[in-house]
Amino acid sequence: MDFVSMSQQVLSELGVVFARIDDETPRRMIGAITQSRRIACHGVGREGLMMKAFAMRLMHLGFDAHVVGDATTPPLSAGDLLIASAGPGNLATVIALMSVARDAGARVMLITAQPEGKAAQVADDVIVLPAQTLADDTDGAGSLLPMGSLFEATQLLFFDLIALMLRDQTDQTADQMRRRHTNLE
Repeated sequence: MDFVSMSQQVLSELGVVFARIDDETPRRMIGAITQSRRIACHGVGREGLMMKAFAMRLMHLGFDAHVVGDATTPPLSAGDLLIASAGPGNLATVIALMSVARDAGARVMLITAQPEGKAAQVADDVIVLPAQTLADDTDGAGSLLPMGSLFEATQLLFFDLIALMLRDQTDQTADQMRRRHTNLE
């Protein structure tokens, strides 16, 4: 298969995933974010990279957003939100941090493709991105992309769409976001 054919197939797969996300899903996520005092984002592996990208977008929007594990991440408590990613639904370290945040009084939102997984049982809210992850990539009939890449690509695009919706809801401009971008690059 050539590059153009592969790219068209992947774009089609992403289209199928996004068509399965209802309008209420982004509204719930936006509501939780706008009602939170402080937001911490967490994920592991490539999902963790997508969560860092989302935390950065939230910071660009002026939210008090942090990445779990950074030395400057403050503690969470009541009024705060942990947004955790566990695409396959059962990641022990993610579940442990979700429990710590809940015990501290923070609200916990899970981003996953497996809403029946153990992590969903710990979350206050579950955002389902119905894309292939490591939990279901072995049957040979899934995505052209390897392992959990379809889920991770979905996260990146979904999070940027959430950022655009938040930008509109908070009456901000792209220039305001750009001014919050680091100058230390």
